[in-house]
Amino acid sequence: MKVICDGLELCDAAITVNKAIGTRTTNPILEGIKLVAEDNTLTLSATDLELSIEKKIKAEVREEGETVVPGKFFSDFIKKLTAESIELTLNEKNQLKIKYTDSESILQCYPVLEYPGFKKIESGEYFGIEKKSFKELINKTLFAVAVDDSRPILKGVLFEVEEKEILATALDGYRLAHMKKELKASTVKTSFIVPSRSLAEISKLLDDSEDIINVYIQKNYIMADFGDCKVITRLLEGDFINYNQIISTSFETVVNINKNQFEDALERASLLSKIGQNNLVKFEMSGDVLCLTSNSEIGNIKENVNIALHGKDLTIAFNARYFIEALRVLSDEFVTINFNSPSNPCIIKPLQGDDYLFLILPVRMIN
Repeated sequence: MKVICDGLELCDAAITVNKAIGTRTTNPILEGIKLVAEDNTLTLSATDLELSIEKKIKAEVREEGETVVPGKFFSDFIKKLTAESIELTLNEKNQLKIKYTDSESILQCYPVLEYPGFKKIESGEYFGIEKKSFKELINKTLFAVAVDDSRPILKGVLFEVEEKEILATALDGYRLAHMKKELKASTVKTSFIVPSRSLAEISKLLDDSEDIINVYIQKNYIMADFGDCKVITRLLEGDFINYNQIISTSFETVVNINKNQFEDALERASLLSKIGQNNLVKFEMSGDVLCLTSNSEIGNIKENVNIALHGKDLTIAFNARYFIEALRVLSDEFVTINFNSPSNPCIIKPLQGDDYLFLILPVRMIN
């Protein structure tokens, strides 16, 4: 193999695929990045057998070939050469010579035959969605995914693909995030659960454009096709919770509130609640005021926020972090918060429409 390529493009590709390298693998070769030089293209790929990322860059291929380089070292090294033209040459000892300006380095490579093949999803059922919509769909649900291993199925986001829209749902037993977006194309009606780590990496590759990205679906896998970059992830297997059973549709207390004012007040109140052992903030809704209070051994905080209240006055308590994480992903000026009782979950929705819904369980207050 002998190939010449741009250092900046090579660096970008190495950093991109490096996200799929296993961090706790018992197989050293999974710590590698595979390089394939052919047809004036250098293809880099990496996998941990759950997540796979492939990135192609233009290159001058003088001799076709392939090898597997130590991923982290290769990425870190190429980061220092972004302003250079780089020549990569593989010798008969499976060593890769990296030549730049008047310098060169030699890197011992892994046996390429031992590297697992990059799974191909060439065709099949798919849906098309604007990049900015898919990014928003991921980012506004991913924060609610479970992080512990007690229920592995909740460590992913459920996607439900309909003819004209896609719904995403995540929950961890304390809160739920649900959102829907319009599809530009769809050849399938299905549902699947994507691991949170894979979604986080897909989100990083998405921009805020209206360009369409196609997501292909094959048994146990999906592939997000970015053109010169492909991300393939294994899906989680099992039955997701029937979330519709826990979402109320009628409420006794409805509050309309300025999102930014509410978020700022809640963040100040939560600073003190983190010090206390109960880690809660009390919400008292009466008239046109929401009073937020938190207490600890070093003092107390009382924050008043103007609201428009419809229905009954209510006192209820929450883990402030769950509220703050939901509010942070919203750009709405005002939101609606719906309550029933101090022991029932609340639901955050937009003032108009039903594009998203966040559900948060309250904390039992100790008198």
